[in-house]
Formats: sequence, structure tokens, C-alpha cells
Amino acid sequence: MANITGFLQTILPFLFVLGVLIFVHELGHFLVARWYGVKVLTFSLGFGPKLVKVTRGDTEYCISIIPIGGYVKLAGESSEDTPSGDPSEFLSKSKWVRVQVYLAGPIMNILLALILTTAILTQGADVPLYRSSPPVIGLVAADGAGARAGLQVGDRVLRVNDSAVETWDQFDMAVLPKANQELTLAIERNGSYLDIKVTPDLAGDIVDFGELNVGPRLRPQVAQVLPGQPAEKAGILTGDVLVAVAGEKGLTREQVIERIQKSAGVPITFTIERGGVPQDVTIVPEKNGDVGVVGVSISGAETRRVDPDLVTAMGMSATQTWEAAVLTVTTLAGLFTTETPVNNLVGPVGIARMSGATAQLGWLPLLGLMSMISLQLGLLNLMPIPILDGGHITIIALEGLARRDFSVKVKERILFAGFALILMLMVTVVFNDVVRLIR
Repeated sequence: MANITGFLQTILPFLFVLGVLIFVHELGHFLVARWYGVKVLTFSLGFGPKLVKVTRGDTEYCISIIPIGGYVKLAGESSEDTPSGDPSEFLSKSKWVRVQVYLAGPIMNILLALILTTAILTQGADVPLYRSSPPVIGLVAADGAGARAGLQVGDRVLRVNDSAVETWDQFDMAVLPKANQELTLAIERNGSYLDIKVTPDLAGDIVDFGELNVGPRLRPQVAQVLPGQPAEKAGILTGDVLVAVAGEKGLTREQVIERIQKSAGVPITFTIERGGVPQDVTIVPEKNGDVGVVGVSISGAETRRVDPDLVTAMGMSATQTWEAAVLTVTTLAGLFTTETPVNNLVGPVGIARMSGATAQLGWLPLLGLMSMISLQLGLLNLMPIPILDGGHITIIALEGLARRDFSVKVKERILFAGFALILMLMVTVVFNDVVRLIR
């Protein structure tokens, strides 16, 4: 029973995510084709034998047995089809109209990413401050790649290879896709500048990523103050940053809690920072069972609350989507320059596992995952690979430059090459998924 439950918790979110993304993509092709008067013969979610089908007008709508993908079949879409001269046939339309039909699917996926990200941002969030702060190292794990390379607490990372990094977010994004690849970090240390070679360790269960095992300087922060408890009576407020406990600085959240629990009935001086101004507050923890408590919940890092209105959220969504798009395009381009190892790619099994794990965290994280995958799906389909939308657009553009349509035989060869490339890619990502499962 537990295995069945676990399977359903994985497969149902996966089918939901994939179904929405495929539907939105194919809907884009469908709507633009119908807008220009192209007859749509089939709108299918999935491939293979049809499980459910219904016909409305000229179009058969169906759900097919293989859920990975979908298609919209247009009248006269293939050059193999015998043209009848009917203006509702796809190849009867101008090249510009055909390009718009092919573009519509990827654009719909990108728009979905923007809409989902906007919806998530309007819910507000507590954002860790360190993510937008300069990447100054505050923690170096003894057994990590950073320690082996000689990184030290206080090092300010300036560049990763030739790319400047101004925040921890940028630093993380530069390291994550580079597992087992040597990087050159430009470091500022005590006013001096040096280059350090480091190879991120391979980490991750569902997705491979590079890890240096270094982190930012983090200061615990009061997340909640319970009424009537010692902390409230002493004047502690939500948002106060815990700088020191009994004069001891640099403590982690766990260490602060440990000090409190061991001090029942004993006054402790907390050095807090409020509005950038430090002050000392003395609290006597009450005994609760065998431990001391002061009536606060503590987060491990300083945060700021972000509650954007709709217009602000739309702007933030555009910025985040653009940054994610640049990273995705860079990663995809890296497949051709060997900068992106193929073993970093994730296939259907990996996406299913991510969907199941994310669904356990709630709807907002699941929608965030859907937004990310939708953006990547849209950009992937724009690649100039035959069979993909971008490949069809490229063929139309080449025909325009040549001022003639290619023969059926030439198009067949081009599409077969694209099919072979996509097939190899699918075999690779499935192999990666299996390796991760075994690992």
C-alpha cells in the first residue's frame, strides 16, 4: 500500500504538470492556426493509440496513451499531403503565417511561465537577504571542494571563470551546472587578489548539480515572538537580528537554541540588531520540562518580507523569467560547446520525481516548478533542430532565402536527422535518470 501511495504521489503531480504544459503549448498552435483559417484535424494530448476522443466540427480532440508530448495536426501540413488548393490547408498559407503558427506554441509556454511567476510573487514571501548580497564566504565545510581548493572565510568572490558575480544568487547559478568541471574563481582576500582553481563536487539526487560546500555569513533572526513569554516581556520584536548570545558572536540558529535550552532560570544577555542599531537585552529563560525557553521562533538567516502589488509582481516576474531564460539558453548552447555535460540533463523520470517531491511542499512550489519547466520547454522548442518548432521555422527561413520550397525528399532527410538527434537526446536523459535512481 505504501508503494502504491508513493507511486501515486509521484505520478499524479507529474501528469498534472506535463498535461498543463502540453495543453498550453498545443493550444498556442491551435488558436493561431484557427485564427488564420487553417483547418485543424486533430488536437491530441499524448501520442499513440487514442484513449478518449471526441469530434467537434472539423477537429478531433483526443487523449492518447503516451503522455509525453502532444500534437496538433493541420490540414495539408506535410508536403507529402496532396495539395488540393483549398485555402484552409496549412501549406496554402504564406510563410509568415506558418512561422506564426509554429512560434505560437513556445510563446504560450513562455507566457505561462510569466503568469505563474507573477501569481506566485503576489502571494508574498520572506526572502533571505544573503541572496542579493555580495558573495562573501562565511562558512567553509572542512570536507568540501571549497576547502580542498583553499577558499577561506572572508573571501569575496569576484568572478567565476570570466563572468562577474555580484550576488550569492549569481555565484550559485555559476557553480550549480558545473559539477566535476574545473572553475577559476577570482578572489579578493584581505585587499589582495588571487585566482583559485576549484572543481565542484557532484551532488543531488533527482538533479545533478555542482557543490563547493561554502556558504554566506548568516545571522539568526527572530521570526515570531509568542505573547506573554520572557522574550516579549524583555522587548524582543519580530525581525530582530541575533548578533551575539552572552557575548559570543557568530552563532548559528542551532547554537542559539542550544544556549537558551541550557540556561533555564539563568539570565542571558542577547545582543540584537534592530534597524541597523545594536542593543543588549537580558532575558531569563523559563523552564519547560528539562529545557529553557524564551518564547520565540528563530530563522537561520536574515530575511525581508516582500509583498508586491500586481504591477510590481509583473515587473519582478519579467526580470526573473529573463534571468532564467538567459541561464537556460546558456545551458542549451553549452551542449554544443561541451560546456554543459549531457549527464546534467533530466528526463521524464527525473521530472516525475521532482514533481512528486515538490507537490509535497504545496501548490505554490509546484506552480513554481511548472513555471520553470514551461519556460525551458518553450525555449527548447525554439532551438533550430528539425522536428522542433524552431527547426520548422528554420526550414521556412531557408526556403525564403533560397526563394523556393525544398523538395519532399530533402525535407524528409532534414526531419530524419532531427528525429535521430532528438532520439539520442531522449536515450541520454533516460539513461541519466536511471543512473540517478541507482545512485
